[in-house]
Amino acid sequence: MPSSGRDGVDDILDQWRRERPDLDPAPIGVIGRISRLAREIEQRLEVGYREHGLEPGWHDVLATLRRSGPPFQLRPTDLTTALMLTSSGTTKRLDRLERAGLVERTADQHDRRAIAISLTAEGRALIDRVTEAHLATERDILRSLPDADQRRLADLLRDLQIGLPPLGNGPA
Repeated sequence: MPSSGRDGVDDILDQWRRERPDLDPAPIGVIGRISRLAREIEQRLEVGYREHGLEPGWHDVLATLRRSGPPFQLRPTDLTTALMLTSSGTTKRLDRLERAGLVERTADQHDRRAIAISLTAEGRALIDRVTEAHLATERDILRSLPDADQRRLADLLRDLQIGLPPLGNGPA
């Protein structure tokens, strides 16, 4: 069902069509909206994180450890890869989470020479509470789309992401 409303991206498209009729600005309709939505969604989610005492970036670390399953533990390199951060960015988050008592660094149970990052009992309890609120916020964000449209959008976004060439291999 087509939308009857207009948004700021529609204005941008109109401006490009007026100023550069030789160009097709249609990609802005998708990319511009994805970009704007990503920022707005993140702002809405951050409100919930703050309400639970989480600093920016903490949720991703705690959620990644929680969904890894018992013993809720990952090697730093695996955590860094899952978070798509630099190792220094991960270390900064881990230092703060450790000081807050939400994670701990321990010897890896499979390799005593290596370190593992584990959820503490307090960290697990917190992320379990936050996840319930987080999912409710996400459901609220999506409430204007019927379930079938949500599934279709998820499929389309997956296809878009899978179809992207690796970074550095795009058009020149």
